[in-house]
Amino acid sequence: MKIRKIPKTTIPFPVLGAIAATRALLGVGIGLLLSPRIARPRRRALGWALLGIGLTSTIPLGTLVLRNRERPELAADSTVSI
Repeated sequence: MKIRKIPKTTIPFPVLGAIAATRALLGVGIGLLLSPRIARPRRRALGWALLGIGLTSTIPLGTLVLRNRERPELAADSTVSI
């Protein structure tokens, strides 16, 4: 049986807040694009702007998180004795 360890990722609190804000911008942008309650030109402009900001901020945050990931040593094939 081959046992693999899950890599640990340490995310500082400000980066976690930025990730949450990015997800919120994406969600609000998509919500505005789908909502019929606001006038169409204003809704589309604001929705696309928020969606674009959310998407463009995702890339640098994703690379930051992936660079901070610790890579554990892979355990060699081992057997479990009971």
